[in-house]
Amino acid sequence: MTENDIEGAYLAAGIALLLAATLPRLFKDRAITAPMLVVGIGALAGLAIGRTGIDVVSPLSHPAVIEHLAELCVIVALMGVGLAIDRPLHWRTWRSTWHLLLIAMPVCIAAVAVLGWWAVALPPAAAVLLGAVLAPTDPVLASDVQVEGPTPGEGADSEDDEVRFALTSEAGLNDALAFPFVYLAIMLATAGPLLTWLPGWVAWDLIGKVVVGAAAGWIAGDLLGRGFFRFPIRNARLADRGEPIVALAAVLAVYGLTELIGGYGFIAVFACAIAIRRIERDNDYHEEMHSLVEQLEHVLTLVVLLLLGAALTSGLLAALDWRGALLGILLVFVVRPAAAWLSLRRCPELDARERRVTAFFGVRGIGSVYYVAYALAQTDFGQAGETIWAVTAFTIVLSVLVHGASAGWVMNRLDSERSAAT
Repeated sequence: MTENDIEGAYLAAGIALLLAATLPRLFKDRAITAPMLVVGIGALAGLAIGRTGIDVVSPLSHPAVIEHLAELCVIVALMGVGLAIDRPLHWRTWRSTWHLLLIAMPVCIAAVAVLGWWAVALPPAAAVLLGAVLAPTDPVLASDVQVEGPTPGEGADSEDDEVRFALTSEAGLNDALAFPFVYLAIMLATAGPLLTWLPGWVAWDLIGKVVVGAAAGWIAGDLLGRGFFRFPIRNARLADRGEPIVALAAVLAVYGLTELIGGYGFIAVFACAIAIRRIERDNDYHEEMHSLVEQLEHVLTLVVLLLLGAALTSGLLAALDWRGALLGILLVFVVRPAAAWLSLRRCPELDARERRVTAFFGVRGIGSVYYVAYALAQTDFGQAGETIWAVTAFTIVLSVLVHGASAGWVMNRLDSERSAAT
């Protein structure tokens, strides 16, 4: 790397920070959202850079960079989502979340896998991988459909908007629950006869690693929360000193520890945040931690979107044909809305309008980028890997455009109808 490259990197980092500070506020509640604009800027930058002959940081040419950048973005976002949720964790009060995770998500994975195998002509393992990577939802890219953040004082243990709660909590958990199906695709491609490894996959990858991750995250979060708020030595209570940086420390430590012991780090980070949130729930310190994590999340998200936009005009979509594009369109407009709407029919917390809105906003985003990069680093899927990247990138951009443009208007109208009804 030359000195000019380093100076250019500093310039790009400064611009990214400036965009992170200004764009979310400039484009709040507008049809043109900050993610749309950033992807567009990245696409123009990719065209300009490509003409100079300089190598663009693309998922195809630099998969490790994209993988670890997206990984960091996801775990930071999961901490932010967990800290933002006011509602205590309980089987009954999180009923809409469980329905989306246990019914809608597997249906979406299966439907996309079948479409990928039948319509796009992907091998079975690659089709399952495509279903898994397009399963996670990401409300970060449509902030109007997620809860606003932790509520200090009165109301700190309630969440009145069931739509925003369902979408936020679903995104907090399905980023982790897609991992077993990514491993399923990898094993289909590499592990030989199905019956020799399927029981082990069910016992460990599907169940065991989820349990380990959730338990490790909950225990760590409970201990950290008690230390932040109730440490016996008063001067060492970080909540009293207002040190929000410990939220980032918790993200990195819990994720690293859980991965080392074999659990899913994504679910551990979310469980850690939920456990921290339950300690001294009405304390303002939760808001301070969430604010810091949210700022870092914005920066990382913008960087990933800039790189994704640049890659779009630098060959990432070369393997996309009309069949792959149709699959992305069907997922956004048919498969996810239908699966989620059916899964929520027995949720009395949501009326018919709210079910439709919740079903529609299955935003695809950074989690999908990470899963593709991770899986292709583990196993060579051949030419199918380029097709998976192309379909995934197309679907993310489509989701950014459709869900981003409609989120503010739809949620404002829903809020107005609720007000009129009461």
